Amino acid sequence: MIVLIVFLAIAFIILSSTVFKLHPLTGLLLAALGVGIAAGLPVDKLAETIGKGFGELMAKIGLMVILGCVIGAILDKSGAAVKVADVILKLFGAKRPTFAMAVIGAIVGIPVFCDSGFIILHKLNRIVAKRTGRSLGTIALALSGGLFATHTLVPPTPGPVSAAGNLGISDSMGIVIILGLIVSLPNLFLSAWFAGKYGSKITIQENGDNEHVDAVSLQLPPAWKAFMPILLPIVLITLASAGNILHFPAKLAEWLTFFGSPLISFLLAIFFSYSLFPEKPAEKMIACFKNGIEHCGTTLVLVGAGGAFGAVLKETELKHLVSNWLINNEMSGGYLLVIAFLIAAFFKTAQGSTTSAMVLTTSILAPLLVSMGFVSAIHTGLLVMAVGSGAMMVSHTNDAWYWVVSQFTGISPTDTYKSHTVLTGLQGLVSFAATMLLYALLA
Repeated sequence: MIVLIVFLAIAFIILSSTVFKLHPLTGLLLAALGVGIAAGLPVDKLAETIGKGFGELMAKIGLMVILGCVIGAILDKSGAAVKVADVILKLFGAKRPTFAMAVIGAIVGIPVFCDSGFIILHKLNRIVAKRTGRSLGTIALALSGGLFATHTLVPPTPGPVSAAGNLGISDSMGIVIILGLIVSLPNLFLSAWFAGKYGSKITIQENGDNEHVDAVSLQLPPAWKAFMPILLPIVLITLASAGNILHFPAKLAEWLTFFGSPLISFLLAIFFSYSLFPEKPAEKMIACFKNGIEHCGTTLVLVGAGGAFGAVLKETELKHLVSNWLINNEMSGGYLLVIAFLIAAFFKTAQGSTTSAMVLTTSILAPLLVSMGFVSAIHTGLLVMAVGSGAMMVSHTNDAWYWVVSQFTGISPTDTYKSHTVLTGLQGLVSFAATMLLYALLA
């Protein structure tokens, strides 16, 4: 009975936003209430359970999401994102522009929402296409593939951060970052290959954006300053995880853990980012905070609502039914990765949001971790990767990312389906294959 209740709740969540045009927050909260009442949970405690689930997840990852969005705004307004792109292009040269653009996307996509990153760099697409003689469709596809890979798999973007928080490994974010970087790497080669093979077949609708595109290269910050907001948190968080895994001296490990916590490392990156603005830095940083906070507001609400939905699920008998079914069928923990991938792919394709798909999937799966043998941070991190892989499949017309790539490149909806949608599907499959390979090696 509980399985049917949850299935109906999931269907309602999807229909509430796609058919009934309700805000996703409303759909999630109504679904949580419906599941709680139908499952026979004490009604006098139901509202408290929902509020507790919302608050606990916000306590774990709320500030990380906010500060990550602020860093993204800094990269945008300071020109650092364009400088990063310029450096990567010079490093790889004109002979490998598709791979270079995929790498640019992957780097910028770590702290920046993929849609924001594409908007920031869409003029760069035209510059690179003009300099290298490649089609605009080829360059744009390569960039979008790199952006989408790390946006979905590598913290501090909200999807993987929220998934890690739901699964109880927010304190092991360094491990999630390392796994995300490894799993996203094959996507760069896939994106470059796919863009090179199919990008030139795309018909571009000119929008008059070709003039004076080289102006974006003016007044950019030095390279080391441009990379600093991206690399500093990654380095500090990774060092903190390495200190715990490799058993560094206690005092050293303690300080590394402090500076390598997501909160402190993000704050340090933001503090040093003042140097990116030679004129009126305080005023411009305030604008970045305002822009970043506004950008992540909806994400925070949906993440918290997903946590509320998950909290209600944890109080039902679902976890026992599913875990017993898996155990009775003598399934190993690796099957949980398959289940996670399929559930996330269903959510993503049905309702469009990658972050929502990751939040909802991990909310459902969190109660099953111990019974399926996912007790270590590495194995649970691989579950985050499986969920992220599913949440890539597929981007189509109910996804804002689809329209950003289409409209800012000038690709018709039909060609966007043939190129962008197909690429995101392939990315999900390749990422999941990499995740399963890592699980086989580390199990």
